[in-house]
Amino acid sequence: MNGRPLQLTAVIEREDDWFVATCPELDIVSQGESIETARSNLLEAVEGFFEAASPSEIKRRLKNDTYVMPLMPIIPESKSA
Repeated sequence: MNGRPLQLTAVIEREDDWFVATCPELDIVSQGESIETARSNLLEAVEGFFEAASPSEIKRRLKNDTYVMPLMPIIPESKSA
């Protein structure tokens, strides 16, 4: 694929025996049996979106202000795992 690279975010979480990968900037989700497969499948889905979507759809879906940062809530001791 020719074009310019765009840095997006992949959030990968384990769900049972699978890993679910989400790109929050585009609301695109994929999965795989390993972290790397989930990431690779997400990359393929995101690239497919950019190939197929119209410029207006890309503009509508692409969130430019996405922030990933730690969140440390205080959990009452009676609720801790």
